[in-house]
Amino acid sequence: MRQTRLFHSVAEQIVQLIATEGLGPGAKLPGERELADRFGVSRVTVREAELALQAQGKLSIKTGSGVFVCADRSRPEGLPTVSAFEVTEARSLFESEAAALAAAVIQDEALARLDYLVQAMDGSNPDLDPDTADREFHHVIAASANNAAVLHTIENLWRMRTEQPHVMAAHKAVCEIDDSSRVAEHTAILDALKAHDSAGARRAMRNHFNRLLSVMLDASAASAMQELERQMAASRERFMISTRG
Repeated sequence: MRQTRLFHSVAEQIVQLIATEGLGPGAKLPGERELADRFGVSRVTVREAELALQAQGKLSIKTGSGVFVCADRSRPEGLPTVSAFEVTEARSLFESEAAALAAAVIQDEALARLDYLVQAMDGSNPDLDPDTADREFHHVIAASANNAAVLHTIENLWRMRTEQPHVMAAHKAVCEIDDSSRVAEHTAILDALKAHDSAGARRAMRNHFNRLLSVMLDASAASAMQELERQMAASRERFMISTRG
């Protein structure tokens, strides 16, 4: 079975497990090894399934603590109408400070996971796509800050990033324009975390978002110029029609 189909199947089995065993909000799931043995798959596949369910708001992965069942979100909490620039600017503010907090207390287990995730961002890992690795990288850092309020805020910013179509489209456009710096920028963040350098981690995270914001502004300007050129061409065509005959 293809990997994508396999982790989707495991995600469905985890949802069934939650229902049949009556695991309510806040309940902790069995560990990755136990679930891998139960479902007859690898721990990587279980991890991918849990990440997919986290993206759907059904699970919460807390590094060093485990995986927990979330409240039913069949009626998702409303999100504010925001631009992609606003979301990215807010992420820069909060995630830069989260990185600074995490640098002082981050554990070796989290650093090892971040190492794995950075390596997956170049697209060479068949079990983990770069976008999923990118999202988990930021989540691990937010969770490592050991501040529930900061983590909650960053998770909701990610919801704005991934659940609002116009924001998703803007980020996709940015990635198409320039995605070459992803690995280098995340490596710089990781190096500062490994050195427990709070100022360096803050600076590296901010540099990452500054590039995203710059590319986003360039993309917006290019889009606006294309629209202006389209309007001018249409006006010119109307003018030519009106002067004929």
